[in-house]
Formats: sequence, structure tokens, C-alpha cells
Amino acid sequence: MPGLDENIWPELFHCLDNAHDYTSSGLKMRCTNYAPLLITAAQAVLAAEPSRPRGVGPEHAKFYKSPDIFTCISNPAITLSSSQINDDYCDCPDGSDEPGTSACSYLSDLSPSYASDLSSDNASRSIALPGFYCKNKGHQPNYVPFLGVNDGVCDYDLCCDGSDEWAQVGGVKCENRCNEIGKAWRKQDEQRQKSLGAAGKRRKELVAEAGRLRKQVEDRIQSLETEIQGTVLKVKSLETALADAERQERGKVVRSAGKASKLGTLIQMAKDRIEELRESLVEVREQRDTAAVRLTELEALLSTFKAEYNPNFNDEGVKRAVRSWEDYVARDKPAIGDAAHDRDLDEISKPDSETGVIKWSDWEEREESDTDVLYKIEEYLPVAVRGWVDQKLRDLRVFLIENGILATSADPGSESKAVTDARDALNAAKDGENGLRNELTGHKDDLIKDYGMDDVFRALKGQCISKDSGEYKYELCWLDKTTQKSKKGGSHTGMGNFARIDSITVDDDLPPDGKGLGSGVRVALRYENGQHCWNGPNRSTLVVLVCAEQDEIWKITEEEKCVYRMEVGTPAVCEVLDNGKGRERGARDEL
Repeated sequence: MPGLDENIWPELFHCLDNAHDYTSSGLKMRCTNYAPLLITAAQAVLAAEPSRPRGVGPEHAKFYKSPDIFTCISNPAITLSSSQINDDYCDCPDGSDEPGTSACSYLSDLSPSYASDLSSDNASRSIALPGFYCKNKGHQPNYVPFLGVNDGVCDYDLCCDGSDEWAQVGGVKCENRCNEIGKAWRKQDEQRQKSLGAAGKRRKELVAEAGRLRKQVEDRIQSLETEIQGTVLKVKSLETALADAERQERGKVVRSAGKASKLGTLIQMAKDRIEELRESLVEVREQRDTAAVRLTELEALLSTFKAEYNPNFNDEGVKRAVRSWEDYVARDKPAIGDAAHDRDLDEISKPDSETGVIKWSDWEEREESDTDVLYKIEEYLPVAVRGWVDQKLRDLRVFLIENGILATSADPGSESKAVTDARDALNAAKDGENGLRNELTGHKDDLIKDYGMDDVFRALKGQCISKDSGEYKYELCWLDKTTQKSKKGGSHTGMGNFARIDSITVDDDLPPDGKGLGSGVRVALRYENGQHCWNGPNRSTLVVLVCAEQDEIWKITEEEKCVYRMEVGTPAVCEVLDNGKGRERGARDEL
């Protein structure tokens, strides 16, 4: 039909063939949308030739319009008589003259040349047609490979009307089962449409959740930038405070502690030794009291044993124990201590500061020398002048120290509490600033990280799903890791850590329950650098994703040693259509 896209023909003819049965909501909606085109197509069909050659699909009907001659599709230089179509002899190098037989099923680019090529070096020897066309009225039209035409096998999965076995080779007659197969397919299709609708709705929720999480990260980045600005100002303020404290410390006029005299050293050693002996005495006394209590309990236990044992019981061990106890009781016991002795120990155990026997402070006081009076010069000045003189002396001392004229008198290994506190506050502020900057960097990296289309995997990150398979339990944690866990216990085996989001092309058969990869481009997650495999590589996992109503691991295989593949269903890879339903992103809608 002039002006009509050729790719729409299969869909239009499918609607025409199944106009009697629109039980599938998806089919009904699409065919309703095609109503204007269907009317035009119907008119075109009525005005067209009575029929197409056997095995020709509607999209290729334009090549077979002439009632007299036929031009090879891929080799227009070769012209045949219409009577040579479907004569079970391959005349065209591309096999287009045998759409309804298997005569040209052997053709390929490697096929040898023959007379009908007309000595053309450019003749195409690849089959021009996709296969034998089955109308499958009541179901979906389809193509059967030419090798399957008249092979004596009813290919109902492809050609439910049995038209591929039109010659009834070997007496095989394939009945038309399209009505029952189509009805079952439409029922399954309706369930799948509902599932896809729920999957599309779930994906919308995931995208909304991903947007909310991203907004949280963006808000946190703004908050961190504000906090960092405040922290920078705080650090500068604390640096100034520390510098002032150190300057104030250097400006102090202090008296050197000097070295202690021999007598002072001896006094300190005696004080320490006496304190050590006092603590040992207290400890030994506590041990004595504990042992006395245990001894009393043991004697009571043995006394009871002697009083209650049976003398007639002929046990030499028991008799020896009783005699030993009687000998022990008959001996004189040394006195453990009396009340007066304990009072003396109590008095000795008291610290010297309580007893007043030795006043260490009298011995530790240092006599003031004549030079010490110089450190108290400010005490002789009037109050009004004292502060001014003190500040000037401090400023002068700092100036002399900073210019190397006067050495600082402070001990390099010690500093005042004010300086220590100022330095600790500054270090804490710097640590806080570094922590905020690290967090800011992490959040900025997170914003540019690939979370898939619409950031959808952000909503799934960290969540895990699992599947039991044989003696193992496999677990997939989104954008994190894959693991293998033995049901018999033991440690887990890391099958890979998330590396990146990728895409792969697959071409697998789709099982009846729909839990399979099908054909087309699929989103894939690559998990690499897992636990090292003995005598092999580090484990890795390729997770291939397919549109499904819920997150579910369908299949796990080990394609080669320690290289795994997971087939997983998830609404995250469903594409939301205008009608609110979902389908596999990048896949062709075959419904």
C-alpha cells in the first residue's frame, strides 16, 4: 500500500486474522488503535490479487504481484516465469522463488554458483525470506525455517495451523490447533499484561524512591558545605586562641624549679617507701582475714564430718582422715591475733596525713632565697600601677624571646593547662573538619555514580534477595556483592563484588512461565574480584536482569570454572509505557 510503513504489515494482518477473538486486552487495545489502518488495509486486501503464493508473508507480497513473471528479490537481474515459483526447484540464488518448499533451504553465502546466476559475481546466495509463512488464524502468524517444511513433523509451536506440512509427507497430516493454542496464549498473555502493569507501577515507585534518596544526598551536600564553612571559621578562631595562649605562656616570669638537694631526694624516697609499706600491710592484713574465715569454715566442715561418720563403715581412707583431724585438734593452735593487735595495725595503716607523726610538708618546704624576692617585685607596687607594669614586662619578655635575645624559661616537655586545652580544642576542630570534608567527597562521588536509567538502582542498593539451589543458597545484594552459602554450615563464599552496570545481547528461548531472558538487549550487573578459586581465577558473577513484577533469582549457572551467571527478574529494568504498563527495556513488544 503506497505511503504505509512496511513494518506495520505483520501487526495489521494479525489483527485481521484474529478479529473474531479479542479476549486479550493487549491485543484489543493495539488493534483498536490500528482501526483506521485496518480499514485501509482491508480495502487494499479486497482490491489486491486473490492470493499470495504459498509460504509468502504479507510484508513480501509486493514481490509476487505479477501473474506472469517473477524477479529474484536479492538478484533483480534474474527473471523467471511465475510457473517456476514453488516448483520445488531452486532457481534464484537467494531462494526467493521457493517460499513454500524446502528446495532452497541449503542456501548460504558459501553455496556454489550455478547456471541461473547468469555468471554474475555479485549474485546473493543468502536466503532472502525469513522462512515459510504460517497464517495461524486464531493465534499469531509466524515463520517456520525452510528445513521444517514438509519434514513430516508438526511444528505446532511455530505453525499451529499445520500448513507447513501441506504435502503430507509420509502420510503426516497436521490438524489446525490455532484456536486452542491461541486461546491458551491469550489467557497467558492477559496474565502477563497484568504482571507487566504491576511491574511498571512498581518501577515508578522505585524511581520515586530513588529521586527521594538522591534529594537527601543533595540536601546533605548543601548542609555539609555550610557546616564546613562554619568549621573553617572555628578552626581559624581556635588557631588564634592557641597562639594567644602560647604567647601568654611565654610572657610569664616564672621561677625555675631547679634540682632538688640530696636531702630532698632522700626525703622523697623515704616518703614513697613508707607509703609502699603501708599499702602492703593493708593488703597482707586483708589476706590474713580472708584465710582465717576459710580456716574456720573448713574446721566446721571437718567437725561435722567426724561427728556424723559411721565408725562401722570399713573404709581405711575415711578412718585415716578422722584420726588426722583428731590429731590436728589436739595440737596447740598459734594465736592469729587479738583486738589490741588489730588496733595497732589500724593505727599503723593510716596515712601520715591523718596520724600527724611525720609532717612531710615541713621537710618539703623550700627556704626562700634573696633572689626570690625579685619575683615578687610587683607585690611592692601600688595596685593602680601593678597591672600596667605586669603587661609591659610580659610584652618585653615575649619580644626578647621571639627575637632570640632571651631564651624561654618554659620546660620543653611541659606546658600549662590553658595551652593544652587550646591545642586539644584546635585538634578536635580540625578532625571534625576533615571528617566533614571526607563525607562531602563521598556524597559528591555518589551523585556521579552510575545507578542505571532514572537512578533506579539507588532505591535497591543494599537490599538482598536469595535462592536455594541444590546444597547451596545463593544471595544477590544489589550493587554490593554476590555470595554462595552452604546449607550444611561453614563460611560464605564471595562470588564477586559489584563493579559496574553493563548491557548484553541474549537470544534464549522464553519458557512458558515467562521466567527467562528471551531475546534482545538486557541490562546486566557485573560482580568481580570475589573469593579466589582454588587453582583458578577470582570468582565473578554476571547478573542478567529481565523485567518482572518482583525481585527474584530465577536461575544460577556456572558457565566456566568460578564464573557464574544469574538470571534475575526485577521491575527496575521495566520500561514504563504511555499506558502505564511495563516491558523489557530495549526489547521488542511481541504481543
